[in-house]
Amino acid sequence: EKEIFDFLGEQISEMLSPYEKNIDSLYKGSPSIIVVAGVNGVGKTTTIGKLGSLFKKNGKKIVFGAADTFRAAAIEQLDFWSKKIGADFIKSDLGSDPASVGYKTVKFALENKSDIVFIDTAGRLQNKKNLMEEYKKIFTVLKKINPEYPHETILVLDATTGQNALNQVEEFKKISNLTGLIITKLDTSAKGGILLAICKKYGLPVVAVGMGENEKDLLSFNPDQFSKMLVQN
Repeated sequence: EKEIFDFLGEQISEMLSPYEKNIDSLYKGSPSIIVVAGVNGVGKTTTIGKLGSLFKKNGKKIVFGAADTFRAAAIEQLDFWSKKIGADFIKSDLGSDPASVGYKTVKFALENKSDIVFIDTAGRLQNKKNLMEEYKKIFTVLKKINPEYPHETILVLDATTGQNALNQVEEFKKISNLTGLIITKLDTSAKGGILLAICKKYGLPVVAVGMGENEKDLLSFNPDQFSKMLVQN
């Protein structure tokens, strides 16, 4: 039986190996501009906090931009994380233009020689047309500063939503040009299959996986370890 599981694990690892993208690769020189997308409730803001924490430990200067301007809770949570890890924090008034927050954040990063910028964005998919416009504006404003911005657009998905995660990739691909995925709440192997489905269908690389609530639970995606976890019974 063990041999069957080992064989299965190897097969899955082989299937997933083209989709490995290390967290460290998000840093492409200062400032690296990263837009983080995802539906409300997937753990997006917490994920930004954890990413910031990892880079901060590597001695990088971090800025968080609160461009999810319609939810007070999102702004407060990002503020909480910025204080917790010692990152700079840029926000505007509740309900203000998300693109202006993106602009302000990147300008701040350039003036203060920051290393990495994480821009939190809204995730109200039920209002897709508005959301599309919002993202377009954010990208337009960033590209005005530098045509290469943003360097990355990362989509955060919650593994527990199963099939719904595929729909979210579908919708966000229409809204913006995604460069990678982070999958949260993968703390049981039963949820891991969705990752296989997403990688195969969309060919998007996986930057990191969240294995729990703790700050240290966000790990670079490792196909080998992940496959072992999937087939462990």
